[in-house]
Formats: sequence, structure tokens, C-alpha cells
Amino acid sequence: MSIELYDNQFKEGRKIVTVKDVEPEAFIKAFSQHLKRQGRFEIPKWADVVKTSKAKELPPNDPDWLYVRTASMVRKVYIRKGMGVGAFKKVYGSQQRRGTCTKHFSKSSGKIARYCLQQLEEMGLVEQNEEGGRVITKEGQRELDTVAVQAAAEADEADE
Repeated sequence: MSIELYDNQFKEGRKIVTVKDVEPEAFIKAFSQHLKRQGRFEIPKWADVVKTSKAKELPPNDPDWLYVRTASMVRKVYIRKGMGVGAFKKVYGSQQRRGTCTKHFSKSSGKIARYCLQQLEEMGLVEQNEEGGRVITKEGQRELDTVAVQAAAEADEADE
């Protein structure tokens, strides 16, 4: 009986939006802009010259690529707890083209993943887990959900 009352409270036109309810592209774009506006995320000197993987020939063209990568990483930590540097190296890895030879999978740069996670830790959005990897903090979950609400509102305005 009490479950019905609880469910009816949310059916009264209230809509709870979390990171999982928003399209990934919209959330990543919104959170990367949020990181850039805040100014708490430091861009290192090597960001404009570093390759993201040994399979790549050139650095990324987008000057804000590190904000986008960090937003993507914090979303992945939110959805799947316990992801560490090794998991992110595999997620962002790609096929290495070797000319006439067959392609092989190669992992992404660990330095970039480690740097992004360390910056997120300094901001208080993620923390290290005892079992390994990173987990989202309560403050981080609150901040990500507020950005998700804003991203969902922007997506609704674009649909209308």
C-alpha cells in the first residue's frame, strides 16, 4: 500500500532526471562546457601536442578535447563503478593500422586517463575504491545530476 503512495508521488508530473536518463552525447557536451566554465579543471602544457594512443598519428583537432574526454570518463564512472586506468585504456583504445599487415587493437594512453581521474579526484567528484578503480562521490553524483537536468531541459527545448 505504501509503495503505491510513493509511486503516485512521482507520477504527478514530476520527472526525476539522472545521468542515465539523458542521451550520452547531450550529457557529455553539457558537462564538458560545465567543466570549462568552472575553471577548476587544469589543462596541462602537453595537451595540445600529445597523441591519445600509439595507434594515432596526430593529436586531436578539438582544442577542448580534454574536457570532452573527462566528461565521458566521469559519465562512465557514474554508470559503472570501479573503473580504473586500465579499463579506460581499453575503452578508448582503437585499431592500429599497420599498412599492408592486419590491424591490431592497441590501448589508449594511460597518462591521459590517469590525469583526468586525478583532476576529478581533486575536484571531489570521484574517489578511489578499496577494491580498485574509482567510484563517484555523493557530491559528484549531485553535480552530475544537476548537469543532467540542464542537458535534458536543453534537449526538450530543441525537440519543440
